[in-house]
Amino acid sequence: MRDEPAAADRKPRVGHIQFLNCVPFYWGLVHSGALMDLELVKDTPERLSEQLIAGDLDIGPVTLVEYLRHPEGLVLLPDLAVGSDGPVMSCNLVSQLPVADLDRQRVALGSTSRTTVQLARLILREQYGANPDYFSCPPDLAQMMQEAPAGVLIGDPALRAMLYDGPRLGLRVLDLGGAWKDWTGLPMVFAVWAVRRDFLAAQPELTREVHGAFLNSIRLAMAEVDKVAAQAARWESFDAETLERYFTTLDFSFGDRQLAGVREFARRVSAQIGVDPEASIELLAPGA
Repeated sequence: MRDEPAAADRKPRVGHIQFLNCVPFYWGLVHSGALMDLELVKDTPERLSEQLIAGDLDIGPVTLVEYLRHPEGLVLLPDLAVGSDGPVMSCNLVSQLPVADLDRQRVALGSTSRTTVQLARLILREQYGANPDYFSCPPDLAQMMQEAPAGVLIGDPALRAMLYDGPRLGLRVLDLGGAWKDWTGLPMVFAVWAVRRDFLAAQPELTREVHGAFLNSIRLAMAEVDKVAAQAARWESFDAETLERYFTTLDFSFGDRQLAGVREFARRVSAQIGVDPEASIELLAPGA
């Protein structure tokens, strides 16, 4: 069997979340030409996190919960995240009952998320005094509502539930990003971008190039967000106006306020997910 090429002899293996919330990253990479210099791997947030932690990716998005569980092997890339500073539109608790009535009820957890699941558990317990019977389920609203009175969804299915299916079926939709902001006053970060510590040590300049490519990608996309939305709408079940509202609702930044939100989330869920709330969070230093 041929040995895998060393990091210096191949393109960096970079993850890309295959949800609408990351279309601006992809659009900008295409239009800047940076995509040609990357080996892009598309998948769900959950599977990309596993691949990055296992060493099958060099750089990529990782769900916040999985980063908090594995900070020792990763360094965060500043100014890149998927989050919200208020409602997020696509991380939702969808329920047939008032949220406060979900105590001891079954709640289906979509199998494509870890951070949103933990956020939902936290808000239900601390804000509504509800301790449901949770179980994993494919992220399909119809199946969820057959098996339980409520479910947690992320990504495109959650966006459809908020905009279309929830109102049509008379379901209650709790935007978990909005609930977190109302509760704490802080932004919610659902996914961060990180580089493996071993790849950074071997390829510091290449890491900076990839980081810069992503920053430029977001700048390009958000400067022409109407074009991004119009192109995405050609192939999606959402119109361009809806997608433009969605893309501008999302918070792709990761600065001091977002870091404060991460630390607060870590503090509140530390016992729930088994992490040290005081663990250091290392960001790629300028010029590193």
